[in-house]
Amino acid sequence: MRKIILPVLAALALVSCEKWINPGPAPTSENVIVSGMLTENTHWHHDTIYEMAGKVVVDSGVVLSIDAGTTILARDGQGSLSSALIVARGGKIIAEGTAEEPIIFTSVYAESVDLDESDMGLWGGIVILGNSIISADAVPANIEGIPVNESFGLYGGNNPSDNSGVLKYVSIRHAGTLLGDGNELNGLTLGGVGSGTTIDQIEVVANLDDGIEFFGGNVNASNLLVWAQGDDAFDIDQGYSGTITNYVNVEGADSDHALEIDGGEGSDNPAFRLGDSEMGGGTLISLDGVEIHFRDYANGSVMFTGQANVSADSGTVVSVDTLVGADLDVFEWTFTHSRGKL
Repeated sequence: MRKIILPVLAALALVSCEKWINPGPAPTSENVIVSGMLTENTHWHHDTIYEMAGKVVVDSGVVLSIDAGTTILARDGQGSLSSALIVARGGKIIAEGTAEEPIIFTSVYAESVDLDESDMGLWGGIVILGNSIISADAVPANIEGIPVNESFGLYGGNNPSDNSGVLKYVSIRHAGTLLGDGNELNGLTLGGVGSGTTIDQIEVVANLDDGIEFFGGNVNASNLLVWAQGDDAFDIDQGYSGTITNYVNVEGADSDHALEIDGGEGSDNPAFRLGDSEMGGGTLISLDGVEIHFRDYANGSVMFTGQANVSADSGTVVSVDTLVGADLDVFEWTFTHSRGKL
């Protein structure tokens, strides 16, 4: 085990994270209700508020396009009744907001209540699944949080250039609902997502579980911000081999790890288990120092500035550079910035 104590970058007073309890009745509205499988190309317009009632699945061969400035609300519900947006393998999402008009996914309660970073687990989250390479016991694999009998929960394949679309200037707030004992959805889950996909300018606020989790694949992701997550801010599994640039974690009082980085699974051959991920230009902000955990056979490099306690399990080969921070100016469009946390 290796411990590194780094200089404190900043100290912020953060409100303690807690689960949302009894927010009251959802507002009555004339929102467009969406639910179930999308089996044909679909366009969500910026002048309409969409309300997800349960799981919305973009089927294989289908494209969901979302205008800049669109707001998508999600109803609450636990387990099978939770609301989530799932892009199945072969499906695409084209959600390209702008700094002036980001695309916002949040709870339906945001219409009537001023939610903050303590309001967690009000809906599921966003799941994007692709056909890129993963290191798992079986390929394709079943993504966590979706019943194993649902084919739209499969991910992984042999196409590293797979294209699941575009997610840009997107804010995901108050998600991570409980699906079962100890099983919550991440704010953004990327399972076997290929390099043809664009992931850029993403904010995750007050997610009950991880902020963003990569399960294998090799999509490159840039300008990522996680504030007040309940578990890990950025979680890497199953031999993810992409590059993450310009990332920030502003911890909440009850956040766990800023980074949790694993190697692969599914083989006794360590060479197969190694990922090749690189995280460049990160800033980790916490009152008392964040935790970073490199788990078995993690491989790659991490660059950040902040204070961190770093631990490493057996077989890890990860280089750490503590001099390279993120460009915080690019996050001025975010909810986190507007609340004075950056």
